[in-house]
Amino acid sequence: MGRRELIFDDGLTEEVTRGARGLVVCPDIRGVEYDRNASARLEEAEGLAAAIGIRRVGSVIIPVRTVRPATLFGKGQIDNIAAACERDEVQLVIIDGPLTPIQQRNLEQELQRKVIDRTGLILEIFGERAATAEGRLQVELAHLEYQQSRLVRSWTHLERQRGGYGFLGGPGETQIEADRRMIRQRIARLRRELDQVRRTRTLHRERRGRAPWPVIALVGYTNAGKSTLFNRLTGADVVAQDMLFATLDPTMRAIALPGIEKAILSDTVGFISDLPTQLVAAFRATLEEVTEADLICHVRDIAGEQTQAEREQVHTILADLGVIQTSGEPPLVPVVEVLNKIDQLDPDRRAALLEQAREDPSMVPVSALTGEGVDLLLRRLSEQLSLQSREYRLALPLSDGRRLAWLHEHGEVVRETRDVAAGMQHVLVRLSPKAFGQFIKLPGAKGSPVAPAV
Repeated sequence: MGRRELIFDDGLTEEVTRGARGLVVCPDIRGVEYDRNASARLEEAEGLAAAIGIRRVGSVIIPVRTVRPATLFGKGQIDNIAAACERDEVQLVIIDGPLTPIQQRNLEQELQRKVIDRTGLILEIFGERAATAEGRLQVELAHLEYQQSRLVRSWTHLERQRGGYGFLGGPGETQIEADRRMIRQRIARLRRELDQVRRTRTLHRERRGRAPWPVIALVGYTNAGKSTLFNRLTGADVVAQDMLFATLDPTMRAIALPGIEKAILSDTVGFISDLPTQLVAAFRATLEEVTEADLICHVRDIAGEQTQAEREQVHTILADLGVIQTSGEPPLVPVVEVLNKIDQLDPDRRAALLEQAREDPSMVPVSALTGEGVDLLLRRLSEQLSLQSREYRLALPLSDGRRLAWLHEHGEVVRETRDVAAGMQHVLVRLSPKAFGQFIKLPGAKGSPVAPAV
């Protein structure tokens, strides 16, 4: 995380580094509908803290009957937090929820310790993990947009004025105004750079779209085992740890499927509940890779207690991206649910899950760790991609051997007949919609789709 220096109103300075002693506080606000219970939310917050290297020395759930605009918590609750900080020598207080700039400033003054909220914590994790140039740009933009409204925290030293310019002089601008102006300029530059990155990514997607290979995107809640499964399927060495947000930057590798010579598998960033809005916007270009996929593998931690809540959260994000529809209609992109970590289930639940999957081809139980079920997953992926193929009846000149070879390479030629008198050859070929779209763009191509053979 690097060194962070906090300057309080009274001049107290505290350095917070990776390995700081942290207290995790989970507010349970009355009247707020959470997707999971307080214990599960606290456990996830503890995992986020561990992911950034914070040494958790305590954690607590605090019921909040009435939200205080100035501090979130009541006076007695703040006193209890302060006492725990003194007792356990806490350096950092993590609030698992959003804090307004005023609440964050006041809590830091009351506790005399650095305070960060859930958004700030996730931003720190993303800032440490982003490896590609695009990832670093996205994280920096999100961080600056988050900090832009927080320059009024406890940094009173920023309120000093400096001299004006021009003929009349004048009071000039305060340091905080100068910092805000620099942040705005930096944000504008980052957005321009990201626009260029998005254009480049769009060109790459278009280039891949002209290729015959289908694209399969791995999605899922963070720490569901996507990277472990990715490594199992591709033989790659993508970082795979029992840690939240171990993967941030998308990775692509080629894999072979039964009956399909080559497909592209993409490992994406994990989803999480209450993802900061700054990061949703910043990583939209990365998540757009999912919308361009031919098939989505939704990897679930089926052994986790919150697997259903995590499933709903992922579906919400996919719906926001326009991949699936919330009205109950079929998804725009086919989805296969990969029920991972079956090696951690008890025998009865595991047997019931295997039986259920036999009747539902959209569910595949696997263990990415042991490899169990991976062969079945590969067959199911191939079947789902093949279901999208249709048969097309095409007419080609006898002299057009080039496009006929293209059809043999990119599809399954079912039948060929030659009409020598007319100088034509008629081809019945099975193609994916993607491949057919590529074919009709070839010079002189023409054909009409027919229903798939039964």
